[in-house]
Formats: sequence, structure tokens, C-alpha cells
Amino acid sequence: MPARSRPRSAAVAASAAAVLLAAVLTGCSDDSSPEGRGSASSTESPSSAESAGSPGPETSVGGIGHIHGLGVNPGDGRLYVATHRGVIAVDDDGSAERVGDTADYMGFTVAGKDTFLGSGHPAEGSGDHANRGLIRSTDAGKTWTSLSLAGKSDFHALEEVDGTIYGYDSTAGLLRVSEDGKTWDERAQLAALDIAVSPEDPGTVLATTRSGVARSTDGGKTFGDGSEPVLTHLSWAEGGALYGIAPDGVVHRSTDGGKSWKKAGTVPGGQAQALTAVGADRVLAATGSGVYESRDGGKSFTRRLAVAEG
Repeated sequence: MPARSRPRSAAVAASAAAVLLAAVLTGCSDDSSPEGRGSASSTESPSSAESAGSPGPETSVGGIGHIHGLGVNPGDGRLYVATHRGVIAVDDDGSAERVGDTADYMGFTVAGKDTFLGSGHPAEGSGDHANRGLIRSTDAGKTWTSLSLAGKSDFHALEEVDGTIYGYDSTAGLLRVSEDGKTWDERAQLAALDIAVSPEDPGTVLATTRSGVARSTDGGKTFGDGSEPVLTHLSWAEGGALYGIAPDGVVHRSTDGGKSWKKAGTVPGGQAQALTAVGADRVLAATGSGVYESRDGGKSFTRRLAVAEG
């Protein structure tokens, strides 16, 4: 019996998503945006179509280029946004500030109270290595210290689970794993944009590839073939809630570790840039128009940070 083909519309949509993801995989970040300073001014509230119980007035910033990572610091409860021009801290009252330098923070994750892990490229004129390897901040992004692989690696995705660090090294196209942030095990080689590690079973690692979500059950040593949906970013919250976002901003949710997915909602603003699941129902997502937050499992979103042109 011949294999059943998918409807043409579904096949075309999957193909378009794969092409867009492939394009994203070939690039690092957008260098075209001018460098901005840290302060931001409050703008008008988001429209009702974008609102699901706003935590406070919306904020707008310019000159940040591209958003690479999101997280909530348990030390102060603020939203932190890693961008092409530094790390931005956003308060619930609508205020925002650049907390440190204007470096390009590619990989980014909140690892604990006031403790961030990052990677990327230095601010212009700093004299630092072009690829910063793994860096760490223990003062909520104000200052950073090099831990390892300076001048060698550019991590585009970082995860920390139970003290173990998982990083996707874009320069080598492989997954690296470290217990201390200084010495690394080299795991599978693959072309991916993002990774997610199960908080319940760290041996399960997922990666977004141009053919879909690829799964590893041996800690990232080997991965199976990618399967639909085609997603750009993944995030696994405590308690088992797994979220993914497609190139067009459609949010997918899984309750069985990525074996099956259901569409939850859509983030306004077009192409996806970052995703972080803070909890079972609280999700942060970034698109071309800013950072959005959902408190209902990705069904609806409120804009927390608007990205201004120029």
C-alpha cells in the first residue's frame, strides 16, 4: 500500500517554513541597526488583540538590532532581553535600561539568581575575541567573565539543567556539554538553530533543524531525523510543558515531550527571534516587533517591549 501523502497546502507550508529556517541557520545576526543607548521611553499600551492581562505599561527601545534571548531573573523578577546591542532589563512598570555593554549576546540563559550565561561577539572597539566562547555574569548582566573557549566558539543556544551546561556551538556545528563551564564534552554534530533539554530527564535533548525537531535520548551524543513541525526555537519549562515557535510566530505546545504538538496561538510581529518558557503557562517570545508575554499557555500575548526602528 503506498504511503499516504500530506495535503498539498500542508506540504507547501512545511516547505516554506523549512526554507525560512534554513535561511536563518546560514546567518548570525543583523548588523544593520545603528547602535543605541540604554534608556527607553514608555509608549502607548498595546492593542486589545495583543493583550492578555498586561503586567504594566509597554516600553519601546531602539538600536538593539536583533533579539537573541529572553529570561526572568529570580533575583529581582525583571525581564532580561539579550540583543545584538547589549542586555536590556525591563520592569513591570514599563521602564527599561541597558544593564551593561553593547556587545552582541547570541546564546543567553538565566542560570540562577543574578547569574546569566552567554556567548556572542564583543562590543565594537573592545579588543576582545571575535567569538567570546562561554561567558558568565553574576551581577545580572552588568559585567561578564570569560569561562572557556574564548576565540574558538560562538554558542547560539545555551541551556543549564541541574548544573550541567548544554551549548550549541555554531562555529563547529556541534553540541557541547560541560559540568563546570570550563571543560567540554563534544557531542553530536548537526545543523541546528536552538536546543531544549528536558528538566525531568536531561538525557533527552531536542534541536530545531530545517527538517523539523530532532530528538536525542543519550544526552546529545546522537540525534534522530527531524520531524514536523518545523520550529525555530524551543523551551522546556519545569513540570513538563514544552513550547516551540515556528518561523511565522505560531506557538506550539507539547505535553508529551515533543512527540505530539498542538498549536496554542500566534505571537504578533512576524518572524520569531527567541522563546523562553518561564513556567507551565507563562511564555516569553520575541518577534520583529518586540518581546511578548503570555500567561495562558501561549493562547494570547501582551507586548512587554516594543522594538523601535532606527
